[in-house]
Amino acid sequence: MRIVVEHDLEIPVRDGVLLAADLYRPDTADPVPVLVRRTPYGRSGAPGGASVDGLRLVRAGYALLVQDVRGRFGSGGGFDPYWHEADDGADTVAWAVSQPWCDGSAGLFGRSYEAMAALLAAAERPPGLGAVVPHVAGSGFDEGWTRQGGAFQLGFVLYWVLYDLLLEGAGLSAAERAEVAGAVDRIDELYRDPAAAEDLLDRLAPYYRRWREHPSGDPYWLRAAPRTAYPAIDVPVLHLTGWYDIFLAGALENYRGIRECGDRSRLVVGPWSHCITGGIFPQRRYGLAADEAELDVTALHLEHFDRHLRRSGEGPDRRDPVRLFLTGADAWRTFPDWPVPGTEDLVLHLDGRRLAPGPAPARSGADRIRHDPADPVPTAGGATALPGQFTGGDCGPLDQREVESRPDVLCFTGDPLDAPLTVVGDTVLTVYVTPDAAGADVTAKLVDVHPGGRAELLCDGVRRLAAGGGAGEPVEVTVAVGAVGHVFRAGHRIRLEVAASNAPRFDVHPPALAHHTVHHGGDHPSRLLLPRLPGA
Repeated sequence: MRIVVEHDLEIPVRDGVLLAADLYRPDTADPVPVLVRRTPYGRSGAPGGASVDGLRLVRAGYALLVQDVRGRFGSGGGFDPYWHEADDGADTVAWAVSQPWCDGSAGLFGRSYEAMAALLAAAERPPGLGAVVPHVAGSGFDEGWTRQGGAFQLGFVLYWVLYDLLLEGAGLSAAERAEVAGAVDRIDELYRDPAAAEDLLDRLAPYYRRWREHPSGDPYWLRAAPRTAYPAIDVPVLHLTGWYDIFLAGALENYRGIRECGDRSRLVVGPWSHCITGGIFPQRRYGLAADEAELDVTALHLEHFDRHLRRSGEGPDRRDPVRLFLTGADAWRTFPDWPVPGTEDLVLHLDGRRLAPGPAPARSGADRIRHDPADPVPTAGGATALPGQFTGGDCGPLDQREVESRPDVLCFTGDPLDAPLTVVGDTVLTVYVTPDAAGADVTAKLVDVHPGGRAELLCDGVRRLAAGGGAGEPVEVTVAVGAVGHVFRAGHRIRLEVAASNAPRFDVHPPALAHHTVHHGGDHPSRLLLPRLPGA
């Protein structure tokens, strides 16, 4: 099929700003549906982005409109992350469906920033919009993007802002680009001393300071929050995400929230990170063959758009709406919903340094953690997006044994399993802590310990306690450890790690030497809750 390409289109939006776009469409006189991808990263690269074969979409009979968001590359206006994407995206869709080459129907898609921008635009209900496919999207710009559990996601946010500034479309001078490049080169130093980057960021990315100054839940964030607009998203949405994606919790929230407003949400969760969609990490390859973990992501898009823009499916879609890759078993399964129906709570109590099923131990115990901000517990894998994310060196199912050898990491380990255990859902730690008066972070990791000793990270979380929160007394702390779809094989052991830092994934708190006490047993039944799937 011959493809017609039109570069440098200028699309007007409601305030008169012109947004630049490229159009790829089949060489036909017949109007076709249009798929819209709006990006801050430059429209000159692969037209479908990092995960989708854009030209394959066009060969399948779609027009593909790729647009620079406001203030980036060829588009007018000023770039302020997410603040204009709802209106600009809706105006772009309305413009596209009115063109003679379009049959009046449109879809939105993209990954990461692009994906959340697509959801924000969908909530505006632009005319002709019929389907959306957000890939690794968050549910808001505060919790889950800028922060988690009250802690600032320093590793990801600082790196993203600096990386974003280095793009040619950021409009920096040569001298400013050199400054930013120098900051990227010494980013490990900036992670240890974030204040050293404040002058640079205040000049070139003033929004970074605003993100630091506004806590989660502040009205400031409501201008760009898909989670507040689920009832308005009235078209079918296919959510794609991964167990090791930094925005996994947001994607799951998006699925649930939109589905609760109507049967128009589907979900696929793979053994992927934010930038790896092939299931192959430096220390782990999921599946006996690559195609067991690597779905055809472009085909997923085409199937969704064909069904809802071309009405290729007959009648309602009666397939299970949730498709999960169960790590450990390394196989795909389908389910009727998320959270998966029929799971039972498996409660494992902290008992000494053990994880024990059954009632809480009568014997009380306590462990003291020393928190040294000059030597925090280092990040080692998990749902991260740090430098090295594109090769997977910083993220995913890394072996935790080196981290676990530190004296400031508490490990609670279960007995070897007699039979496989399938855990599917949100894992939660309830732990009693006497925090230092200066405040505390309580970090937690769920780990699969193999018979040979490998301690494979599954998910992690954090909860920040403000200064003076405990007044010297134990407080009950709930940590959302993360969502999993995992099979612990027979002979493996379940391990919980508890510490007071995970840096640079989260900024270090408090910034002074501190001591915390973790209580278990007796009057303080600290426990880990796992959603077990019986009979799996």
